[in-house]
Amino acid sequence: MFPTLLLAQKLSTIKGTIINKFNDPIEGVTISYLNKGTTTDENGAYELKIPIRKTVTVTFSHVSYKTIVKKFTTRGVRTITFSPTLTIKNESLEEIIIQNRKKEAQGITKIDTKKLETVVGANAGVETILMTLPGVSNNNELSTQYNVRGGNFDENLVYVNGIEVYRPFLIRSGQQEGLSFINSNMVQNIDFSAGGFQAKYGDKLSSVLDITYRKPKEFATQVDLSLLGGNVTTEGTFLNNKLSAILGVRYRDNSLFVNSKQTQVNFRPNFTDVQTYLSYEANKKLTLNFLGNFSLNNYNYKPLTRRTRFGTIANPLELIVFYQGQEEDTFQTLFGAISADYKINEDLDITGTISSFNTQEEEHFDIAAAYNLGQVNTNIGSENFGEVEFSQGIGSQINHARNDLDALINNIQLKASLKDGNNEWKAGVRYQVENIKDRIREWEIIDSVGFSVRPPHHTNSNNQPYEPFTGPIEPFQSVRAENEVDINRITSFVQFSRKTNWDDHQIWLNAGVRTQYWSVTPKGLSGKSFTIISPRAQFAIKPDWKKDMLFRLSGGYYSQPPFYKELRGFDGKLNPNVKAQKSIHAVLGNDYSFVLWNRPFKLTTELYYKNLTNVNAYAIDNVRIRYRADNNAEAYAYGLDVRLNGEFVPGNDSWISFGYLKTEENINNRGYIARPTDQRIKFGVLFQDYVPNLPDLKVYLNLVYNTGVPGGSPAYADVYDFQNRLGDYRRADLGVSYVFVDANKKVTSNFIGNFKELTAGLELFNIFDIRNSITNTWVRDVYSKQQFGIPNFMTGRVLNFKLKMKF
Repeated sequence: MFPTLLLAQKLSTIKGTIINKFNDPIEGVTISYLNKGTTTDENGAYELKIPIRKTVTVTFSHVSYKTIVKKFTTRGVRTITFSPTLTIKNESLEEIIIQNRKKEAQGITKIDTKKLETVVGANAGVETILMTLPGVSNNNELSTQYNVRGGNFDENLVYVNGIEVYRPFLIRSGQQEGLSFINSNMVQNIDFSAGGFQAKYGDKLSSVLDITYRKPKEFATQVDLSLLGGNVTTEGTFLNNKLSAILGVRYRDNSLFVNSKQTQVNFRPNFTDVQTYLSYEANKKLTLNFLGNFSLNNYNYKPLTRRTRFGTIANPLELIVFYQGQEEDTFQTLFGAISADYKINEDLDITGTISSFNTQEEEHFDIAAAYNLGQVNTNIGSENFGEVEFSQGIGSQINHARNDLDALINNIQLKASLKDGNNEWKAGVRYQVENIKDRIREWEIIDSVGFSVRPPHHTNSNNQPYEPFTGPIEPFQSVRAENEVDINRITSFVQFSRKTNWDDHQIWLNAGVRTQYWSVTPKGLSGKSFTIISPRAQFAIKPDWKKDMLFRLSGGYYSQPPFYKELRGFDGKLNPNVKAQKSIHAVLGNDYSFVLWNRPFKLTTELYYKNLTNVNAYAIDNVRIRYRADNNAEAYAYGLDVRLNGEFVPGNDSWISFGYLKTEENINNRGYIARPTDQRIKFGVLFQDYVPNLPDLKVYLNLVYNTGVPGGSPAYADVYDFQNRLGDYRRADLGVSYVFVDANKKVTSNFIGNFKELTAGLELFNIFDIRNSITNTWVRDVYSKQQFGIPNFMTGRVLNFKLKMKF
């Protein structure tokens, strides 16, 4: 035993625990020097003997982590503790980039669905992420609608599993809107194109959002709770894994936000949504799918008082309003779609879909408002400092509406996809029937010092008190109409795609064309029919350079046939002669992928130009769009979009966006003026971080800055006489969360071990309590005959608690 003991005394010991950045132990790490070594156990622990009085180079290696090499020297027998943290290899990044080049060549931004779990915002979801991208904007945090590169809300396509989805028609404010159609907890893929998209997508002028709901592989339930509502999603497989099902139920209450405004209300809005997606694999060739949705928005609004200060430091004014009456709105939508995917062979797929959408909407309100517009005492030494001491204007108004709409949209479509080596053909045809019944009863009466204010464009003269006024008493504004219309559409498309090489350069080609025939038949009027043809093309090249770059050019002749809202004019009457708006669209883009700080980054730059004809000019009030319905305008838009995304913090993808836009229109040849969506500068940040010594404590920041858009004018104003801009929109939302359990952090010893995931956190909306506004309330000064536009401010600073559980 003596030689053995003597040998043992000449060896030192290295031991420790090897973990990753999430503090999880790593099993199977090989620790070796020369031909000797060991491996870590399931707890990440290891122990290795090394000789004394020698410098030994020890290697720590694992198939999924970067290798670490460390030198050790011991002069005597001792124990050294060394517990390194290994970094995940990025070798798979190269493969991912190659697989995603097709999307990049098509000009499609692919968004990581993990962002949906962490994004913070008043209406957190897919749309919140989109609004941090360049070229995408919205100045209303309560709305999920968005503008893209100078277009309006109605110019965006939204697909869920290849099926186009629609929004309610009568929504006029963000706080009425409620939930987005897209249930974030059911999403598997998110693809977004801001322009220059392929012929397989529909006939809109601005953008495409293509969502894919997932097919579950195992049973799971997720519950999200917050002070704003809840979301329960359950999923699983049945019938020997042939049937996959996912069901989501959402409830939202906007009281937390509405109560942060300057108007005191008795308000309890609630929005409910139920969605399901079923997929049944009948055999290896045939799969049947069903997508269903039911949503109900109850908006019961009873304003009480409002107090708003505005003006300048030298001349501050205050508006005090007392309200009577209430608003009761109901928006109920039903949507169902059945599709069949049939795989004829490895190269040919056919998909048939039947879908139906119905919305029943009621907008009923009677609200009387009595206001006092006064000057504020600015004398610091006065006992009445800060109080209203002089009334400049006193008046009242009554707003009334009994608006009802019932829309039914049915369609059937057939699509086919054929692959032939590097070539791919896609084609499709769809027949759609739309029936809309709309009843509008809406008026406003303004009373200024006991006199009813007549409409802006009245014809009767008033020479009181010298002559008695004998004209009719008319509302200041009045819209009365009843419309019923049937619209039939036949659309088709065919496109060709090819991936090839030019020497060692990769090339992507795409060319296609869409056609649409539609007829508009109002009740009691003769019908009108139209046809449009929309050719589109894309070209992309990835040069064989040391620098990883991809260039693309896309464009086409895009058309947007009118939907019902675009047929209805300011007076509520229907014009069946409205033609399709048209746009010659060109996009030049570049993607530059590079490594910075040993982490992956990508810089995306796009230049775009649109030349629009047959433009259907419109006005925006909050989120309601009212069209002129006459095609008497032309317009243009051009701009630059830049986005830098990458791991600013190791392991966390974030991005910074910048956009410049200019868009103008010429109505009835009166000259070019800024369009309602002319938002010149856009800056957005989506940032993620974690505490280095406590990586389970995570921080999320969503920051948006948009310059002001033209707007805020009275509803009756001539847009050429009123070209003022609203204030800049500035907003920052912050989220802090702690991960108790997730896929990288397992707990088995206590109650928390029953969860697959458990996260809790706080969200602070509008961190700096910035007062943004998107509309004005107009009141009259009886002395100067002036009208004052008092800004209607959006939500203030709000604190929310959030809990996420997954079983």
